[in-house]
Amino acid sequence: MMCICLIYSFFFFSLSMIFFFTSIYFMILDYSIILELEMLTLNSCSVLMTILFDWMSLLFMSFVLFISSMVIYYSKEYMSGDLNLKRFILLVVMFVLSMMLLIISPNLISILLGWDGLGLVSYCLVIYYQNIKSYSAGMLTALTNRLGDVALLIAISWMMNYGSWNFIYYLSFMKNDYIMMIISLLVVFAAFTKSAQIPFSSWLPAAMAAPTPVSSLVHSSTLVTAGVYLLIRFNFVLNEKFMILMLLISSLTMFMAGLGANFEFDLKKIIALSTLSQLGLMMSILFLGEYKLAFFHLLTHALFKALLFMCAGCIIHNLNNCQDIRFMGGLVKQMPLTCSFFNISNLSLCGIPFLSGFYSKDLILEVMSMNYLNLYIYLIFYISTGLTACYTIRLMFYSLMGNYNYNSLSMINDSGKIMLQGMSGLIFLVIVGGSMLMWLMFPTPYFICLTFNMKMMTLLVIILGVWMGYQVSQFYLNYSLKSLDFYNLTMFFSLMWNMPFISTFGVNYYPIFMGNFYYKNFDQGWFEFFGSQNIYSILKKKSIFMQILFNNNLKIYLILLVLWIIILLMNLF
Repeated sequence: MMCICLIYSFFFFSLSMIFFFTSIYFMILDYSIILELEMLTLNSCSVLMTILFDWMSLLFMSFVLFISSMVIYYSKEYMSGDLNLKRFILLVVMFVLSMMLLIISPNLISILLGWDGLGLVSYCLVIYYQNIKSYSAGMLTALTNRLGDVALLIAISWMMNYGSWNFIYYLSFMKNDYIMMIISLLVVFAAFTKSAQIPFSSWLPAAMAAPTPVSSLVHSSTLVTAGVYLLIRFNFVLNEKFMILMLLISSLTMFMAGLGANFEFDLKKIIALSTLSQLGLMMSILFLGEYKLAFFHLLTHALFKALLFMCAGCIIHNLNNCQDIRFMGGLVKQMPLTCSFFNISNLSLCGIPFLSGFYSKDLILEVMSMNYLNLYIYLIFYISTGLTACYTIRLMFYSLMGNYNYNSLSMINDSGKIMLQGMSGLIFLVIVGGSMLMWLMFPTPYFICLTFNMKMMTLLVIILGVWMGYQVSQFYLNYSLKSLDFYNLTMFFSLMWNMPFISTFGVNYYPIFMGNFYYKNFDQGWFEFFGSQNIYSILKKKSIFMQILFNNNLKIYLILLVLWIIILLMNLF
């Protein structure tokens, strides 16, 4: 059982290294390969299995494989008590293969295979711990992703107008073509469901019901990044006016998730909301037209978010499956190495200078400052960055500093040797990955000329966010919280602007209510009277009457005969 983890981990790691160096080679030569395999031809429409190898797809594949190799190795210990470890590892492998298929496809048909594969396997993984909460989360995840699948299916049928599904050929000259605009609209809709933008955000924190290694993989480089990756590929056909509207939605997602994370107490949900915030940031910069920057942040984010989830898993594992940060505290004394990794990846998420997250976040904010945009976009980018620092520092103070708030008999230590080895594989890249990727992806340096105040703005909001996070963390377990004075507002912010209710009860309540109303009034009401039951009772009464007639036919015949004779005699006299 245990060796399957090592086999897949080693295999994925080797493939990752091969893809990484091939990607650098392709990048230097500005080289790409398209392979086509004809599956079938239908009415002059060829269904082709197309594979695209360029620096972008190879680099992303190497990152996905590297993270998944570390996650599978980490799962060897984290899931050691599970009786179905083999099944779990195979599901994770299927998940990674679906993502591979999506990354290398410049063809909508083969993209749909990977896209649907991700949706199906993610459902299996979310309901892996079989309980009511997991089933509800799994259904919410699967049904939200189905909406995106439907949009892709409609896009495939629209693309039949071109006689081929290879969108990569049509990107450059179809920008103002109305058919391509409809297709791009559908693709954006699909990407919004997969990457959990407003109004489809509620499934992302719900999907935390999955085992932590799965969360680590899903939130760093697979499921949620599939939508961003698809839009990076489709970015050339997006209409300018349409992009402004999408920029509004994605920036609101970034702000909403950052705000919600400051009110959350579940360790995994805080990290999930931070993923949502970063996805909003990637989408926002993508809709500003900087697709390379979105890809750069996608890769750096994958590194530190995978490590963040692995550290969270280690903490939860050692706290006997406790996820509430109010029960933690002083963990740095018992789990020094895990907490060091946790701190480094958290600071990278904040954008602290010279860690990997700094290079992408700082560049994104400076490029946004260079653009000629309105004050709303400028402020919401910086406020969201400040909120990121705020919830990160709050989380660190709650869990790592102060007193230990759990039961005193609990024995916590850095005992998970294999888990620590899995995390150690990522820590080097979390520190140096940003600068390495920047040298590779932007060989010509960006020269961004801003005033001193605007240059320092990023650092200022991070420091402000850190201060705010420290102040919030001082509340601890105090019941005289100021936020409880504004209970409704607090609940509104912490529940992601009531989106989980809108996604569940908002969709379910009225159809179920109307169904009950029609069932009572029609099925068991008028239809009952004019339909089956009433007809049945009338026929039953008639048949009983007819049965009496048939049973007494001789008597009735004789009575009728007597009556007839009487009537005849009356007429005679």
